[in-house]
Amino acid sequence: MKSFLGLEKRVLWVNNKIMSPRPLQEKSYIFSLKIIGVSTKLQARREYVLSKQLLKSGTGIGSNIEEAQLAQSMPDFISKMSIAAKEANEKRYWLRLLRDSHMLPNDEAEQLISDVEELIRMLVATIKTSKKI
Repeated sequence: MKSFLGLEKRVLWVNNKIMSPRPLQEKSYIFSLKIIGVSTKLQARREYVLSKQLLKSGTGIGSNIEEAQLAQSMPDFISKMSIAAKEANEKRYWLRLLRDSHMLPNDEAEQLISDVEELIRMLVATIKTSKKI
């Protein structure tokens, strides 16, 4: 098991990639933890508006993915995953804004942007595959 932010994860790591039966859920959860850390740093600098917006959209991705797991139908599942994709896209906007306004170090912002773009790709693939079923 690999530790992330002091938490033990029940996932297998192979070549620094998550190998899990629930990779989208695991990645979105880890991303949410990272966003909580960034939001906490921004609040410590008394930046409350952007930190709140970042926290809301960042954790919304994972919560919608989790909610989709108990969808009542395939259209309901697709709808919830689509909402998660929209939240992820919004998150990318806020991260770019924080990077370009120098409120977030460039390297940290770039890593988070890369993470959210991976989530977007995974969500889009899940939605497209689900529409074929």
